[in-house]
Amino acid sequence: MKLFIDIGGTYLRSELHTGREVKYSKCSSRENDLVTFIENTITEYGSLSFVGISFAGQVNHGEIVSAPNIDISQKKIKTYFESRYGLRLEIDNDLNCVVMAEAKSLKAESIAALYVGTGLGAAVIDNGSIVRGWRNQAFELGHIPYREAPFLCGCGKNNCIELFASGGGIERWLRYNKEEGSSLKPNLERMKRQNDPLVEMFEHALLHAAATLVTLANPKIVVLGGGIIEANPYLVPWIREHIVSMALPTSLEGLQIVQTKLQNAAMDGAKLLEERE
Repeated sequence: MKLFIDIGGTYLRSELHTGREVKYSKCSSRENDLVTFIENTITEYGSLSFVGISFAGQVNHGEIVSAPNIDISQKKIKTYFESRYGLRLEIDNDLNCVVMAEAKSLKAESIAALYVGTGLGAAVIDNGSIVRGWRNQAFELGHIPYREAPFLCGCGKNNCIELFASGGGIERWLRYNKEEGSSLKPNLERMKRQNDPLVEMFEHALLHAAATLVTLANPKIVVLGGGIIEANPYLVPWIREHIVSMALPTSLEGLQIVQTKLQNAAMDGAKLLEERE
């Protein structure tokens, strides 16, 4: 049996492939520990041969380096499960998983993914390979310095762009302003009609993030996705229109900005981890 997991700051989604069927589950990642979830799956269904995890945090060689939006009980997760249960486990940053799936779907060798959900993340494939950096933390776009906020990001800083351009960021601002309303997938068009200043703040921060990604990575394709994009698809043409005023003009030549067509690119990428040597 094989277990594939997509864990973000809000949900833990899984697919258990038994060989006869696929069992799907979805639960709160804030209320369910990742290690406990895997161990409970083993207890309930028996031994696993492979676990592939798309993880919303920084990961390096099977070890969780940082998880700004997720509580983790075991950082050396690959070593823990492989030594204790005799299975193979592969884990990577969720945006790395996303960009692998998007590249396969679009048959692209130069592509960047920019996803907006609970957090804000990006990943880049250049010449067919993921741009990883020394510790597999390249293009951690959500944590570039932007402006100071009156509260802290999960990473410990107060100036991350994620605090201004993400669902979690909007949630913090709503609490700070003592406003009520759903924040996980806010209806930005409705908020705009109500003249909520959070919308303009969000749009400008997201545009800044997109323009920074295009200028630094110079991809041929930028794929936009995540729960906020899904709930507010107007953002895709809006970014296409306005990015010309911010990104390096030569990096915009021939650039395609598209919305993802995948149901769950992070989960698709988790499955591709099995192909890793």
